[in-house]
Amino acid sequence: MGSKQKTVIVTGASQGIGAGVVQAFLNRGYNVVANSRNVTKSGAFTESGQLVLVDGNIGESAVATRVIETAISKFGSIDALVNNAGIFFVKAFTDYTAEDFKALSTTNLEGFLYVTQGVVKQMLAQKSGGSVVGITSSLVVNPIAGVSVSVPMITKGGLEAVTRSLASEFAKQHIRFNTVAPGVVDTPLHKDNPKDFLKTLSPMGTISDVSDIVDAVVYLTEARHVTGEVLHVDGGAHSGKW
Repeated sequence: MGSKQKTVIVTGASQGIGAGVVQAFLNRGYNVVANSRNVTKSGAFTESGQLVLVDGNIGESAVATRVIETAISKFGSIDALVNNAGIFFVKAFTDYTAEDFKALSTTNLEGFLYVTQGVVKQMLAQKSGGSVVGITSSLVVNPIAGVSVSVPMITKGGLEAVTRSLASEFAKQHIRFNTVAPGVVDTPLHKDNPKDFLKTLSPMGTISDVSDIVDAVVYLTEARHVTGEVLHVDGGAHSGKW
C-alpha cells in the first residue's frame, strides 16, 4: 500500500461479490466509494470516514460521473476501480428479447464504459498509474452444453476483449487492466439453483465462495506487473470438457 491511503471505486457493491470486495478493501485500509442502484437502502454498509455510498445505475453516464466526482471530492484521488456490476440470465438464444439485450448492454457494457473512461482520465491526470479490474465469466472461453447464455456472453466476451486492448493502450502510463472470470459462485444469483447440479459445472466438482473471487480481485488490483490478464477462478472449467 505505501504511506498514502489509496482509494478504490467498487460497482455492484450491495451484495455478493461486490459487497465482499468492498469489505476486503476496507480491511486493507483503502478508502472505498461503493455504488449500486440502492446501496444506501440495502443496509449492506454504513458510511464512514473511509467509505462513501453512491446510489444509481452505473450504466447511466450521469451516475458514473457522480461516482467519480464523489471519489475525488471526498478522498482526493482514484487509484483503483473494480467493475463488478453485471447481470446474467439463462435463456435459449431465440428467446432473448430486445429488452433483455438492452438490459444486458446497459449494465454490463455501458456500466463498464462510462465509469472506466472517467477513472482513466483521472488516473492520467494523477500520473501515478492505477488498476482497473472487471468481472466476466469462464463461459466466455468454454461454453457448457445446457447452460444457454449466448447473449450475456456477447457482453462478457466484449469486456475481456476491451481489457486486453486497454492494457496495451495504457501500459506506458502504468494503468493496468485485468479481469477475473469466475465459474459458479455461491451468491444470491444461485440461491434457487440445486447445489448438486451446480457442482457438476466444474471439473473439481466444487462451487466458489465469494472470498475466492474477492482474493483474485485484490491480487490483480495490487499486482503491479500484471496487466491484460484474465484470471479464471472456476475449478478448472475454462480448460475444456470433463
